[in-house]
Amino acid sequence: MLVRDAFAAEAGRLSDVLAELTEADQLRPTGCPPWNVRDLAAHVRTGAGRVIGMLAAPAPPGAEVDAADYFGPAKFAPETDAARVDTARREGAEFDSGRALAEDFDRTWRAAYAASAKAEPDRLVRTRHGDPMTLDEFLVTRVVELGVHGLDLASALGREPWLTTPAADLISGLLDRAAGAAGAGLADELGWDRLTLIAKATGRWPLTDAERAEIDRRDVRWPTFG
Repeated sequence: MLVRDAFAAEAGRLSDVLAELTEADQLRPTGCPPWNVRDLAAHVRTGAGRVIGMLAAPAPPGAEVDAADYFGPAKFAPETDAARVDTARREGAEFDSGRALAEDFDRTWRAAYAASAKAEPDRLVRTRHGDPMTLDEFLVTRVVELGVHGLDLASALGREPWLTTPAADLISGLLDRAAGAAGAGLADELGWDRLTLIAKATGRWPLTDAERAEIDRRDVRWPTFG
């Protein structure tokens, strides 16, 4: 249940933030060009809701990827990335107000949470990219999307990051898992807390020359994030 708790915590926090935004806030540019805040929120809303359709579809015969594998470079190939960008802009434009988007996001994440709560953790699902994986591993990717794009939205809005503790625990755990032995003790050595680890490993905050040198020396490999 930990991953579901993290999903609910982070989605609920984002829902509160979106409900407070003005129409001017919705049009602010983000660090994920060409998306503005509304486009990025629409992208996160779609991602949070994917589990609903996946659970309604037949389960694949076996899992082939985990959450770390899911964030591979192929997800950000030019043609895939272009489709992702265009879809978010189109979906964002469908909402006639920021309030409508906020309300739809709230309904969507709650429906996704309810659907996942009724399923077994080892239930197999197939992603839109064709990846067969367990429901729990896919939910980890949803927490990553909520948490990391939450950092993007906070930056665009000029707010302090609101990353929740359950989400920070889950995302930093995924990064540690992906880095393996090469990343053991890295955050402590560099003086990073969990927020700093997540922000720097996902490219949201810049690395210093010294940090980059240590990461290169260790040959640390983190998943690819958009």
